[in-house]
Amino acid sequence: MNRPDSGSQDHGANQDDAVWLDLVARLESDAPAAGTAADTRPGTGLRHDATGSGGRPPAFRDFDPLGLAGAAPAELSAAERQASAGAAAPEAGQDVPAGPRDYEVDLDDGAFVPEEPPSLAGTDPLTMLAWLAAVGGPVALLLSVMFWRSAPLLAIVGIVAVFVLGTVFLIMKLPQEKDENDDGARV
Repeated sequence: MNRPDSGSQDHGANQDDAVWLDLVARLESDAPAAGTAADTRPGTGLRHDATGSGGRPPAFRDFDPLGLAGAAPAELSAAERQASAGAAAPEAGQDVPAGPRDYEVDLDDGAFVPEEPPSLAGTDPLTMLAWLAAVGGPVALLLSVMFWRSAPLLAIVGIVAVFVLGTVFLIMKLPQEKDENDDGARV
């Protein structure tokens, strides 16, 4: 960002500097602002309103060092909001427009019950054997590394071969063509 020369007549920069100096003066001043009960926290130079606006503890939105917000609207407490809502309640004969929470919840007593999975007894034996090889191969290798460290090389190569053959068989059994009308969603 290029800063204009100090001798140039840039009114925007002068106004920014004035706002900045005003902010620094407000933060460093020890005197409380007019009409507020303020104390200065030791060592910080920042003022802290003891009561905040409306007699409540100060909040983040009370911090306005530039004085741009003006008089902030006082926020009603929960009790005051309920009292004002009760006072504005319609009489028994009047129609009230429905609000976002004015509806009845449909209680569906029919809890979700998933369908029974197909029995493994009807599965193709070769497919079941391929699944056992694909899952059991890595498990067998892990167990042999942990408990049978002196396993012969032929056993390790056999376990790897069984795993590879089972995985290849399962991949080859996948459908070869895709149904163009199926987007993959299941209901």
